[in-house]
Amino acid sequence: MNSRTNSALKSLCIGITAAGVALTLSACGPSTSSYPSGSSGTWGPNNPTGKERSPGIFGDDGLQIFGGSESSSGGSGIGVNSFLWRASLDTLSFIPLLSADPFGGVIITDWYTAAETPGERFKVTTYILDKRLRADGLKVAVFRQVRDSKGDWVDLAAQKETSVKLENAILIRARQLRISTIEAED
Repeated sequence: MNSRTNSALKSLCIGITAAGVALTLSACGPSTSSYPSGSSGTWGPNNPTGKERSPGIFGDDGLQIFGGSESSSGGSGIGVNSFLWRASLDTLSFIPLLSADPFGGVIITDWYTAAETPGERFKVTTYILDKRLRADGLKVAVFRQVRDSKGDWVDLAAQKETSVKLENAILIRARQLRISTIEAED
């Protein structure tokens, strides 16, 4: 490379650096922000202007291709069937809870050791998969550990019937809750 190329490259680097400094400093100037105030209209992420929106050509609910809005069984603000949710919590109430997500429909218990079997413990994860009260809208996974001769916990497969029995107990309790709700409305 000759000195002329070095000089041009040096000038280009100085120019780019100066432009970067100028842009950075111009961003440091005073600014004012304007936010909507008051509660006029229905301002929100889907309506940033806050103006009342017309229903549009397809009505208030939009275009319904596969049927109209279906009323959800259980009718609460959670994302899963409220009877299955409550029945799951009632059925698993003897085990300490680790996590409960009513919107995702997942209940995770902590490890539970029965007094009769101190060398064995269980953990239960319940998945509520539907907003309707249905048998296939519930899945229970049971995890089992046994203490070995060294005192460490070792994972073992839980019996399949344990999960099925818990699912059946939850479904029976959910039906009881639904029946009592219907009777209370009459």
